[in-house]
Amino acid sequence: MADFVDQVILHIKAGDGGNGCASVHREKFKPLGGPDGGNGGRGGDVILEVDANTSTLLDYHRRPHRGAANGKQGQGSNREGANGGDVVLPVPNGTVVKDAKTGEVLVDLVGAGTRYVIAEGGHGGLGNAALATAKRKAPGFALLGEPGDALDVVLELKSVADVALVGFPSAGKSSLIAALSAARPKIADYPFTTLIPNLGVVTAGETVFTVADVPGLIPGASQGKGLGHEFLRHVERCDMLVHVIDCATMEPGRDPITDYEVIEAELHAYGQLEDRPRMVVLNKADVPDARDLADIVRSDLESRGLKVFTISAATHEGLREFTFAMGEWVAAARASKPVQEPTRLVLRPKQLGTTGFSVRKVNDGLFQVTGEKPERWIRQTDFTNDEAVGYLADRLERLGVEEELVKAGAVAGAEVVIGSMEDGYIFDWQPTLNAESIHTGPRGTDNRLG
Repeated sequence: MADFVDQVILHIKAGDGGNGCASVHREKFKPLGGPDGGNGGRGGDVILEVDANTSTLLDYHRRPHRGAANGKQGQGSNREGANGGDVVLPVPNGTVVKDAKTGEVLVDLVGAGTRYVIAEGGHGGLGNAALATAKRKAPGFALLGEPGDALDVVLELKSVADVALVGFPSAGKSSLIAALSAARPKIADYPFTTLIPNLGVVTAGETVFTVADVPGLIPGASQGKGLGHEFLRHVERCDMLVHVIDCATMEPGRDPITDYEVIEAELHAYGQLEDRPRMVVLNKADVPDARDLADIVRSDLESRGLKVFTISAATHEGLREFTFAMGEWVAAARASKPVQEPTRLVLRPKQLGTTGFSVRKVNDGLFQVTGEKPERWIRQTDFTNDEAVGYLADRLERLGVEEELVKAGAVAGAEVVIGSMEDGYIFDWQPTLNAESIHTGPRGTDNRLG
């Protein structure tokens, strides 16, 4: 599989926001002309985009670490830092994106041009010019830029085709797709010639559709035997299944009916495919013994409600009838479907109440504060600057954090964590926060702030 990869883990890092600048305007006869520190630039986003010219995830297998540029720091004279450039990563149509830790599906990317911001860049920090107020006319601090999102995701490609050809190895699926379309898959007379799905474009009158040659299945494929899961993944999106059965070369203990039933059992065990309509093609009718066997088998399969075609991929016998039968079904299926809408991204906001944060009592001496605003403000604060810490205290008080801590039962000297228990920021709480009460290091270390 040197030229095809259909599942990779991608390590993504969006750009960090640039720090704001703390600067005071100076010129001749105006030594203190007021704050003029500019804002930091925003970090770049990492964006996934469906590209019609991309058919594999191989590039991400070779280079799994991808990141966007950081925003630049603000400067004096009210000069804002430049934004970091976005990074657009092309992916094939039919790429499913999952969280590598939880397995949750984040988005299913279908349709050329569909975009999804997988990691957002951090906001740039405000410079002291933007922080100036009537009471704080010349702030001696600026806000830090926020870190960009960092996460690991699984990219999983599921072929998008109208029809999937399924069957045992060497049943003639590759030869059939070569005969039906312009696709030129590798063809040989040994098992597992096909190690990757091949897609071919087939024309039947005015109907143009795609056919996927899915690598051969074997008993136990649904449990991962051989390359079962990798193969079956590409059947999920196909609207119709065509069993390709070899009637010329039967191994001991095998016959066309048994082959059909074994593959059906694997499809059923894998799941999600029960509603797909089926057709059966009995291949290699150019071999005399195979034609005789096909005539016997055909009536049995038709009695099960299946539409059966006897064909030869080598001589093209029966292909026209078979092609138009597929085309008629595809056209009818498309007409019955609702108009496909572009991929929609549904945002699920955190349920933190009307205040924008929540306070939880962990135990008698420890309380936890979570919420977008307080956690973001913590990330923006330079704890080496007492004035910046005082500004943070004012913001938390105005937001109502202190009031909620009192309601939750916090008393002076209680430990308060802002953010997660693992890497949040912790301080010894007093009714009014001050620089001395806040420690600056990861939770669990000697200085207890993270």
